[in-house]
Parts: sequence; C-alpha cells; structure tokens
Amino acid sequence: MATVTPRTSPPDADQHGPWTGQVHSVPATGHYPDVDELLASFRALAERHPGLIREHRIGTSRLGEPLYRFTVRDGQDPAAAAAAPTPASTGPGEDYVVVGGVHPNEPVGAVTALHLATRLCEDDRLRAHFGAAWHIVPCVDPDGARLNEGWFGTPADKYRYGRHFYRPRGDEQVEWTFPFAYKDAYFDRVLPETLALMRLLDATRPRFLTTLHNCEAGGVYYFLNRPAPELYDQLTAIPAAAGIPLATGEPEAAHTPVYAPAIHGAIDMRTAYDYLESHGGDPASVLAGASSAAYTEAYGTFCFVAEVPHWSHPDSEDDTPGSQSYPQVLRQRADGLREAGEFLEGILEAAEPELTIASPFLRASRAFVPGLRELSGTETARAATLPERPATVSECYSCAQSMHSLRVRFGGMLLRALEAETTAGTATRKVRELRATLLERYDQWAAESGAAMGEPLPIATLSGVQYAALLAAADHARTEGQQPQ
Repeated sequence: MATVTPRTSPPDADQHGPWTGQVHSVPATGHYPDVDELLASFRALAERHPGLIREHRIGTSRLGEPLYRFTVRDGQDPAAAAAAPTPASTGPGEDYVVVGGVHPNEPVGAVTALHLATRLCEDDRLRAHFGAAWHIVPCVDPDGARLNEGWFGTPADKYRYGRHFYRPRGDEQVEWTFPFAYKDAYFDRVLPETLALMRLLDATRPRFLTTLHNCEAGGVYYFLNRPAPELYDQLTAIPAAAGIPLATGEPEAAHTPVYAPAIHGAIDMRTAYDYLESHGGDPASVLAGASSAAYTEAYGTFCFVAEVPHWSHPDSEDDTPGSQSYPQVLRQRADGLREAGEFLEGILEAAEPELTIASPFLRASRAFVPGLRELSGTETARAATLPERPATVSECYSCAQSMHSLRVRFGGMLLRALEAETTAGTATRKVRELRATLLERYDQWAAESGAAMGEPLPIATLSGVQYAALLAAADHARTEGQQPQ
C-alpha cells in the first residue's frame, strides 16, 4: 500500500481516541427518513454548498428508481462532478466510499450518511484531515427501502417494526450479489443496483469502503476485512461513550474470525461455504453471491462495517458463565427455529395454490421460511461437535434473541404476502383463514420477543456511534501501511 503523508490532526480528539467525541454530534430525530426525504436532504445540502458537493447518477434500480452518489471534495465544478472518478493505476486510490441502504431494513445508515456529508461540507478541518473525495450513496436499494417505510416513522414500536418489515431474499440483496465462484457455487446474476456499485468501486478503487448496516437488538459489533489491532481500543470506546454495550455473545456468523471482543473478520462466502459443507449442508443451493468487501479485495481496500442495534440489552456483553452449557443453548435455539420453520412452512404450503400475487414478500418467504429448518439442522450438527463448557450470559442472550428475531421477521413477511391478496381483493376463504391462524401465532411470538429485544435507543445515538466508528476506521485506512517519518 502506498505511503500516505499525514495532513492534519484529527478534529475533536479526547482521552478515548481521536474520534470518540463525535458520538454525540448527530442532531436528534424521532424518525428515519424515507427515500424521497433522504434525497431531498442531500440535494438541499448540495444547494447550500455548490463548490463542495455534487450529485451524479450511478445507475437504475430494478423498478426504475435512479441511483445517486454525492461526492464531497474541495473545489468542485459541475463538469468535474459529472465525470467518473479517475481510477488509480495500481493499488487503492485515495478516495472513500460510503454506501447506505444495502439492506433496506437497516435505515440507521441513512441518518449517518447525511450527517457525514453535512459535516464534510461544514467542517474544513475534517475535509483537510482526509484530503480526498468522499463518494456517498445515500440509498442503493430504494425499492426495498420503500417496503420498510411503514415503520420508519415509529422506530421504537417493536410490533409495528415486525408487521412492516421487509428484507429481500439472498439473491435480491445488493450486499450479497457480487460475482462469486467457489467449488460448486457459481453466481453471476448481478442486480442492477449491485452493478452500479461495482462501477463506482472500479472507478474509484477506494482506499476505504463502508457499507452502512445495523442489527436489531443487543449491542454493537464490527466487521473488518483484515486485522487492525491499533483500531480496536477506539472501536470499543465509541459505543461505551454512548452507553451502548458491545455484542460479545454468539456472533452473527459463526464462521467469522474473532479479532477482539465484538470485532470480527468480514463475512466471506468461501468460508461460509466450507462451514455449511462441514456441517452437512448444501451451500451451493443456499448461498448467493459475494460481498462488496470481497469485490474490492483486488484493490487492497480497507472495508469496515459497524453494526448498531435498534434495541439495547445489557446481557449482550455479560461474559460471566451462565447455568447452561454452550451446546445446550445452541440446541435450544435450533429447536425453536425448527418449530417456527415447520409452522410457517405449513402455512405457506397450504396457501401456495391459492396465491396469485408474486409480491416481494412472497419471494422472500419462499426463501427464508425453509431456511429456518435448514439453519436448525446446521446448528444441531454444530452443537454435537462442541465441548460441554458453560455458555456465557451473552451467548445465552444472543442465541435466544436471534431466535425471537427470526420468527418475527419471517412471520411478519409471510403475513404481508398473504395480506397482499386480502388488500387486492384476491384472497380466497382459505387464504383469509390461514392469515388469521398465522396472525394469532405471530402475535404470540411478538409478545414473547419484547423482553429479549431490550430497550429502544435514540436514532441520534445509533447514528453517532456509526459515524464516529466509520471516521475512526477511515482514519486508520488513511495511514495504513504508512512508513515512519
């Protein structure tokens, strides 16, 4: 990696690290912006700072929505902004790429992206410190985001969240539809949105890439595409400064390396393939494509993800031993997932002959509902290979919480698939009866999930943690590999 000359000291340094003070910099808000509001806010910012930020179209969504990036750099003119960035000849370039909305049920990044763009425009020291262009994509999947807007206005309402939840099936997710070929798996059905992002990454060869994600409940955790020990103390201090625990229990992906508590290696589909294969699964039939981090491997890009939770729970970082063994806790989660999967599969199979609307909710249900049973099988097989050690409180919590979360997510989407028929007036009596049966069980699941999900966190707090963490990671990328002066 090329040597980088330091430009200025990081703004607002404090005793916990140069970026921890940014945790409290995001203005308070009571809602997540919808797609139209988000773009309007970016355009208003560009009007206020015409010499610093410019809008450029990068592609088109599957339903015809234009996709945009907003580039912040000093001394812009319209002609320069309209042109594609000039790629570096070798290795990574100097620029930074930030992508929001890669998963449409994860809107914290919309607030973070707008705050980042605003601070870059308003703070000369911040721009000077990084000294390169920032390419910010506010929302790369507007079609999916619009299907979640029913809960964006009331983000603390857990029931409304589940009833208006939407997440695309794997091969319709921007983050997991980059080209992939490994063993028996082959994927090249790149989405238009993914292609737009690929073109941006190819043009910039970014020094730093973050895709803006958030989780549902528990604590904060991170993904890095390579170890960065000098960054770990800051990543731990940032959520602590906001009063949010880390997530030190069962990881989102059991096959990721653990660099430090709540700091993991990036999810890699090759490793995921080997993991599923080793536990009796058929990974070629389950996995879709690779990630943006995998795509930028060739450029040497430093890739970073900060996962912040809508709801917080103190058990998520309690590493004291609990009363159950770790394999027992995994088996309990597997049993809960299998039971939920069998129930939802029964509803879906009974409804299928009566369904006439191929909605996104139905496509997602056809993929995710059988996946619960498959995940249960993988977890049961893994539990059989593990030693009988006590599970930590955080592991007990995260296993139980994830089971509750998946039931609410996939039950809610199947309800939306059935309700597409009732809303359109095409539902048969059987579909209406199945909806009533599912709603009764769903309400039971939602009530049981309340305590496990924890307490809602202010949007500004979540965005502040994500913002501070991405600046810390970008600063690391700025000087990574630098030779001592």
